[in-house]
Amino acid sequence: MKPFSILVVDDEKIQRESLAGFLAKRGFQVFKSENVEQALDLVRQNTIDLILTDVKMSGASGYDLLQAVKELNPQITVIIMTAYGNVEEAVAAMKNGAFDYLTKPLDLDEVELLINRAFQLKQLTEENEQLRQKLSEKHRFTNIISTSPLMEEALNLAARTANSKAAVLIEGESGTGKELIARAIHYASPRRDKPLVVVNCAAISENLIESELFGHEKGAFTGAIQTRAGRVEEADGGTLFLDEVGDIPLSVQVKLLRFLQFGEFQRVGSNQQRKVNVRLIAATNRNLLQMIKDNKFREDFYYRLNVVNIKVPPLRKRKEDIPLLVDHFIKKYAAENGKIIKGISRKAMDLLMKYDYPGNVRELENMMEHAVVLSRTEIIDVEDLPIQMQTLKTSDAIPPLDYYHGKFRQKVEAFEKDLILDALQKADYNQSEAARQLGLSERNLRYKMAKYGISKR
Repeated sequence: MKPFSILVVDDEKIQRESLAGFLAKRGFQVFKSENVEQALDLVRQNTIDLILTDVKMSGASGYDLLQAVKELNPQITVIIMTAYGNVEEAVAAMKNGAFDYLTKPLDLDEVELLINRAFQLKQLTEENEQLRQKLSEKHRFTNIISTSPLMEEALNLAARTANSKAAVLIEGESGTGKELIARAIHYASPRRDKPLVVVNCAAISENLIESELFGHEKGAFTGAIQTRAGRVEEADGGTLFLDEVGDIPLSVQVKLLRFLQFGEFQRVGSNQQRKVNVRLIAATNRNLLQMIKDNKFREDFYYRLNVVNIKVPPLRKRKEDIPLLVDHFIKKYAAENGKIIKGISRKAMDLLMKYDYPGNVRELENMMEHAVVLSRTEIIDVEDLPIQMQTLKTSDAIPPLDYYHGKFRQKVEAFEKDLILDALQKADYNQSEAARQLGLSERNLRYKMAKYGISKR
C-alpha cells in the first residue's frame, strides 16, 4: 500500500527540514513548502493526505491555507502548529475544520502520536463499511444522498414545504438534482397517492406546449383528430412538475398564471372552464429575474411561482458529498453490470475531489458508470476514470508554455492574470471567495485586478 503523504508548511527552514526528516524516517511520503501559495500548488499536483502547517508565516497564514484546502478537498486532514500563547486561535481553527493543533517547540513523540491518530481515523472513514453506515445514518430526504450543510438547508426547506399547497420554484444548475427534490416534496406530501406529472418544457415545441399542458378538443388545430386531456388534468389531486419553466413562451405563461390563481383552465379549442386541484412545482437552471428584465418572462407569473424558493447548490459547493455519491454509484453500477468493485483508490478519489463538475451530480454519475464498466480490478483507479480526469493534473492545470507570448516576465504576468480570472469566474466574481481560492489576501487580489485591468465583473 502506498505510504500516507504529509505536507509540511513552515517558512523557517530549520524547523521545516527537521520535521520533514523525522517524518520521512517513519515511512511517510513527505512534501515541503515554505509558504501557502507553494503549498496549494503541491496540493493541486499531488495526492496529499495530511498537512502540518505553521500559523504565522510571511504572506498568507496557516489559517488561510486551512480555508483554501478545505474548499479544494475537504478530505485532507490539517493540523495547525502554533506558539503556546496562540492556543485560543488554534482552537478556533479546529472549529473551522482543523483536525487538531500542536504547540511549539514541537514534541516529536506527540507529533507522531497525533499523526497516527489522524490516519487511523482517516482509514476508518475510508472503509466501505463505514461509508455504508454513513449512507444509512446521515440525513437524506427520500433518496437524496447528502451530508452538506448547503444541501441540508435546501432539503430541510423542501421537507417543511411538503405538507403545504404553496407553489415551489427550484433553482439550480443542470444536473444538481432539482427533479429529485421535486419528487421528494411530492412523495412526502398528502398528495403522495395521487399522480406526479412531470413536464420537460424545454423538450416540447412552442406550438404544442399549450395543448400538452391544457389538452385540446377534436378539430382544434390541424392534426387534432380526437379530444385529448392535458397534463394539468392528469395531475388532478396530485402535483404538476414543470421542469425548465424558463422555456415556456409568454403566451402560455399568461394561461398558467390564471391556472395558478384560480385553478381554472380551458382546453385548446374550448370555451368551457375546467377546474382541478393541482399543486405546482417548477424548476429552472436559468436566471428568471434577468429574463424578466429582458421581457422574456412575466414578472407576475414569476412571483406566483416563487412562493417558496429552493436553491440547489452545485456539486463544487458541496464537495463533502462526493465520497458518499461515489460509493453509491459504484454499488449501483457494479450491481447492474454484475461486477465486484470493492472501492476506489486514494489517488482516484483525490482527483475526483479536486474536479469542479460543470455537469454536477449527473456528470459524476456518468464518470462512475464509465469507471465501473472499464475497471479490470476490484479497486477503481485513475486509469479507469474518463480521460479528462486522468489529465486533470497536467493539461488542465498548466497551459503549454507557447500559449503565452513575450519574455519571462510577460509570460508570468499573463499566467497570473489567467489564474485570477479563472478564480473569479469560479467564485462568480465574489472577490473574497476568489482570494481564498488563490491563497491571497483580498487586498492583494484587488491590487492585482487593478494592475491587470480586470473588471469587478
